Amino acid sequence: MAQAPDANYDEAKVPAYVLPDPLTLASGAPVKDGQTWRSQRRAEILRLFEQDVYGRSPGKPDGVKAETLEVEPRALAGTATRKQVRILLTGRSDGPALDLLVYLPHPRKGPSPVFLGLNFGGNHTVHKDPAIRLAKGWVAKDEGAADHRATDSARGAAAGSWPIETILSRGYGIATAYYGDLEPDHPDAFKQSVRSRFGPGAAGKLSAGDWGAIGAWAWGLRRALDYLETDRDVDASKVALMGHSRLGKTALWAGAQDERFAIVISNESGEGGAALARRRFGETVASITKAFPHWFAERFKEYSDREETLPVDSHMLLALMAPRPLYVASAQEDRWADPHGEFLAARAAEPVYRLLGKDGLGVVEMPEPDTPVGATIGYHVRRGPHGLTAYDWQQYLAFADRHLRP
Repeated sequence: MAQAPDANYDEAKVPAYVLPDPLTLASGAPVKDGQTWRSQRRAEILRLFEQDVYGRSPGKPDGVKAETLEVEPRALAGTATRKQVRILLTGRSDGPALDLLVYLPHPRKGPSPVFLGLNFGGNHTVHKDPAIRLAKGWVAKDEGAADHRATDSARGAAAGSWPIETILSRGYGIATAYYGDLEPDHPDAFKQSVRSRFGPGAAGKLSAGDWGAIGAWAWGLRRALDYLETDRDVDASKVALMGHSRLGKTALWAGAQDERFAIVISNESGEGGAALARRRFGETVASITKAFPHWFAERFKEYSDREETLPVDSHMLLALMAPRPLYVASAQEDRWADPHGEFLAARAAEPVYRLLGKDGLGVVEMPEPDTPVGATIGYHVRRGPHGLTAYDWQQYLAFADRHLRP
């Protein structure tokens, strides 16, 4: 959390702003029906985010294949089936790969709905299960680690953010992969990134509108979904995509590009995610592109301190999920991520949901802490600091029950 000491945390200092209308075509004509949204306006907004924020990403490469490393039908004291799958992104064992860890309820009556999300420290950090394979590449240094290599000392370090037994007990599977498999999270990681192997980066150079690391991580989530569609134990029509913080931005971008995701969940994604950039509250375009220049398309930094000229804002990103269920969550003490701006973005995405026959958010005023609201768009602001907690997961499971259960 690279927080700027001069960040604005005063609502009185939020500048006056006008949000771009998601239901007005580039020609100036209004969008009056779902067909016009689907055939024209949605594509326009998606192109603007590609051009000015996240960059253009390539499609699915030829030759991708999945290699099953393990299937354990009675893991976690018999409550789960554990699968470890290596997605060979070039189809070759010596090429880039994404290691996917999957737990499914055991016993189960049929294919399971699944929550999918990237993790920050390696699959071995989400649970103390000793059979989970250690991350192979670069990891952030933790106590006991050396030279950015994963060690057993980090097993289960992030288990508090991944309540796997609770998820399984509710009838859902969980699938996760380490974001560093796709791109290590530092500005000099391009040569170790999938961006150097696919798309324009394969030629050794990226232009101002080409994909950044968030684009690479989102692209990997789509490849994980490709695999889940082949797994007969998974109901791939009921995959809920969840991401926290920078990976919340990633989940939103993946969900915007790929309508196969049944639900999209943003947990405290902030600037460059669910928070309105035009508010200039907490993190801003200038601070995020200075601290994390590799996350976005190079062009995004051109809007530093001139967010009002950005042709999109986060409400339009959220609207790209419509009519699918969307959940946006904030934390009261996480002012850097601008909880009020996240709520306002969710509210401003509502007209698109209504146009498509959905209820949207359904409230005007920001709710009190720990008071979930919403219909097809869900929202809560949780007491406490930035983080992914059991309380957050309780809301996501309840939301999934409403929208994925018959």
